[in-house]
Amino acid sequence: MPLAHIESLDHEGRGVAHVDGKAIFVEGSLPGELVEYASYRRKPSYEKAHALRVLQASSQRVAPPCPHFGICGGCSMQHLNLAGQTAAKQRVLEDALWHIARLKPEQLFPPIAGTGWAYRLRARLSVRHVASKGGTLVGFREKHSSYVAMMDSCAVLPVHVSQLIPKLKGLIDGMSQPDRMPQIEVAVGGARTVLLLRHLEPLTADDLDRLRQFADANGIIWYLQSKGPETVILFHPADAGLLSYELPDFGLELKFHPTEFTQVNHGVNRMLVRRAMALLKPQAGERIADLFCGLGNFTLPIARMGARVLGVEGSAALTERARENAELNGLAALCEFAVANLFDASEESLAAFGPLDKWLIDPPREGALALVKALPAEGGPRRIVYVSCSPATLARDAAVLVHEKGYRLCGAGIANMFPHTSHLESIALFEK
Repeated sequence: MPLAHIESLDHEGRGVAHVDGKAIFVEGSLPGELVEYASYRRKPSYEKAHALRVLQASSQRVAPPCPHFGICGGCSMQHLNLAGQTAAKQRVLEDALWHIARLKPEQLFPPIAGTGWAYRLRARLSVRHVASKGGTLVGFREKHSSYVAMMDSCAVLPVHVSQLIPKLKGLIDGMSQPDRMPQIEVAVGGARTVLLLRHLEPLTADDLDRLRQFADANGIIWYLQSKGPETVILFHPADAGLLSYELPDFGLELKFHPTEFTQVNHGVNRMLVRRAMALLKPQAGERIADLFCGLGNFTLPIARMGARVLGVEGSAALTERARENAELNGLAALCEFAVANLFDASEESLAAFGPLDKWLIDPPREGALALVKALPAEGGPRRIVYVSCSPATLARDAAVLVHEKGYRLCGAGIANMFPHTSHLESIALFEK
């Protein structure tokens, strides 16, 4: 088998080596290691491979505690300690800013990181009935496969949710059409846990009884989905209220429906919001925009600090939830909300929002290209805090802000929202 000296990690957490002038991306390897590898995909300029044996190990290598690591596709970096994961993700952000935008931040913010285990409060679990494997499988998909991994626990899910996996297998096995129930979504908020069952055929009376008994025995709330997202309904208990999470630094509680977007890691989200407010510095007398505001994760802390805030979101339902959360927390007088497609922003649509001293932007992976391009050449917000879930689109938009719109990239850093995966959140500060 061929050998490779690993030079670095790529943006997906794979080791990078060069053998005979060809780039080799080796899963399960770390910088500084000598590994024996086997390629599973060969192209003229690169290969993708698995590490078969580590001949010289990195000092940052740890034994993955999860027995399913390497088969389950939910995690890719359990073999690297948490400090090493955080440092690798910081380098991914720096590389994206330099190679895409030719920018180096004036300051690198200290990385935001929390616990590595039992942090994932949202998840989408696949369900497959496979008679040859003993019945129903519930879990994440295998790496590079549509098959569901055989697993009875998950170390990144809350302990009580992990313990439900074997019980859910038995539940689905006993239902009328176990092969027609492809998915269970998990959402945890406060002391409540929701399971949302996707079913492709109508459930029988016996199925419904089984679900009620499971909910009562395990302290969970069932939602059902028969077709598209519009068919999601609360099933049992029928009087269950909304989920919620807290931002204790700002004395806030935010309520949400289980299908509405929230961050999966509430602990890191609290630190991210704290960092964003420290950079934005909202003050009484200012009018600030929270663009892609969602259900108010950043809007309400801005208002709590005394500024007037305009929350803009493309989803009418999320905008209404943000308005309800503002009222719940006694901040309605400082908050206004608008529904708008920010991916179609123009200089005229931005002008319609009125004068704004500062912006906070928290777009989805597509980024905010139309929004930053629509900024006027003169005027505009004097400070922009940009929260991103994609280093590549952040770098692309940063290039527009700095090279075309007259901003400085004052600082940037990462938040390790998804430990043991290659996903990273980042935050950047721009000033005129």
